[in-house]
Amino acid sequence: MQRFTNRVALVTGAARGIGAACAERLHAEGATVWVTDIRDDDGAALAARLGARARYATLDVRDEAAWTRVLAEVHARDGALDVLVANAGITGFEDGPVPHDPEHVSLDAWRAVLATNLDGVMLACRAAIGAMKTRGGSIVIMASRSGLVGIPGAAAYAAGKAAIRNHAKTVALYCAERGYAIRCNAVFPAAILTPMWEPMLGPPGPARDAAMAAIVHDVPLRRMGTVAEVAAAVAYLASDEAAYTTGAELVLDGGLLAGASAPPPPPTEP
Repeated sequence: MQRFTNRVALVTGAARGIGAACAERLHAEGATVWVTDIRDDDGAALAARLGARARYATLDVRDEAAWTRVLAEVHARDGALDVLVANAGITGFEDGPVPHDPEHVSLDAWRAVLATNLDGVMLACRAAIGAMKTRGGSIVIMASRSGLVGIPGAAAYAAGKAAIRNHAKTVALYCAERGYAIRCNAVFPAAILTPMWEPMLGPPGPARDAAMAAIVHDVPLRRMGTVAEVAAAVAYLASDEAAYTTGAELVLDGGLLAGASAPPPPPTEP
């Protein structure tokens, strides 16, 4: 499919993981894609690998001035912005285990996570509305299953993702009531195997295997999700096929929130 021919997309946190997969999917479907991140080497390498219709720009989503600069670059080079994927996010565990439970999390650690995961999304949406309101567009926010349930060991991450769940709906309603042809939706992945999980999973070995088994134990589909599966959902919400969808949330969790865990099937009779 070429659902994004002659359209311009910008993906934040696109140097690796889910963001990279989203950039690849939108590009494969015809979009001119701006790969943005603070991981310059990885981001530039992805844009170079994609080739034609791919650009890289350094973008710290927490920085207002950076948003102004990058959107000016997008308009100067490509004339418009049609799709924004607000994907950039951190867990707070990037540099190793630190307390993030409600009793022991430090204020600095709390604020660091929210600065990227909440402030960054607010700035992304604000910039996109300004860029899209005269001709329309689509905003897709990367939330998380952690924004739908409590996460005792990752309080800031869960709080930030819960907040952007609500913000997606607010943006959708704001644009609709003003007659802007801008849709805003959110995707809620659960356990998707990306580099973000590496500090929590550890190096290859029995301990990592046990951690992986614990993660998928209660998932009815008995596996972690893939970045390609998330990118497919993002591409759908960003496309005209979802033209009547705004303020919605799409959960990708292998059935985890459907109810009780599905037991494994009984052994087959010989």
